Amino acid sequence: MTTSPARQLLRNHPVLAFFVLTYILTWALVLPFGLFFPPGCLLAALIVVGLTQGRAGFAELGRRMTRWRVGAAWYVLAVAVPVVVQLLTFGTNLALGAGTPTSVAQLAPLSVLGAFAVRLVNPLDGPLAEEPGWRAFAQPRVQIGRSRLAATLILAVLVACWHLPLWLLPSFGATPSVIVADVLGTVAVTIWYSWLFNHSGGSALLTLIAHSVEGLVHPQLFWSDPAVASKATSVYAAVWVLAALVLIVADREFWGDRSRLDDDTRPAATGSPDRSDPLSAHRARSERVPALGTRR
Repeated sequence: MTTSPARQLLRNHPVLAFFVLTYILTWALVLPFGLFFPPGCLLAALIVVGLTQGRAGFAELGRRMTRWRVGAAWYVLAVAVPVVVQLLTFGTNLALGAGTPTSVAQLAPLSVLGAFAVRLVNPLDGPLAEEPGWRAFAQPRVQIGRSRLAATLILAVLVACWHLPLWLLPSFGATPSVIVADVLGTVAVTIWYSWLFNHSGGSALLTLIAHSVEGLVHPQLFWSDPAVASKATSVYAAVWVLAALVLIVADREFWGDRSRLDDDTRPAATGSPDRSDPLSAHRARSERVPALGTRR
């Protein structure tokens, strides 16, 4: 059975097809209805995998999304790092003269736990709408032939640009300073997700958890004064940038490394099993060595 030129082109360039399709599906409703559609990222990954790899590709995507045997330390980090960033943001904003918070309703324990549970399974929300695409599908492929840092920065810029219509929609009400802060924060948090994903042997489940925790609390909502809320957004982005720089400097050997398996793990052009994931080959080792700062 012959393959159509369009499908062959898709199979030869699955990563490019994924990014183009992600942007199209997410942005399609912006102009006519003013709606930003985050599940476009998830749908793009499913479409590209289905057309290029079929059942074997879906199986591999599913394994990355459910890869849970990674060591308890990584689960602790997935939750603790976003929480620490939130606490530092809150404390810094207070130190800068923000004054007493006018509302802490979003910190109600049942509200936090309920929101976390929903974010884990809701495909319309950011975590589940994005992690299967950005991390489980794109991250391993973008890393082929590149250092982890170069690949992550490419992905971070594409993820940040993907959010652009959301920031420009009138309903979002973003000021220029907020947009700049959100762009920098998005790039920085992508570096964190990449570090966690790679060190855990390619577990998108951990980045799903981390992403779900990261968006549970919005620092700007603690204060009703718009100026103070805007400052909280900037502080939040600055703390994430600081965290990303710490990860890069403290683990620079990891970021500069290229997988030795790159030449042998190019994406298959047919429906054969996905051989494009250099992380999978290291999975067993990552499970045996759960210590922080592991070099691979």
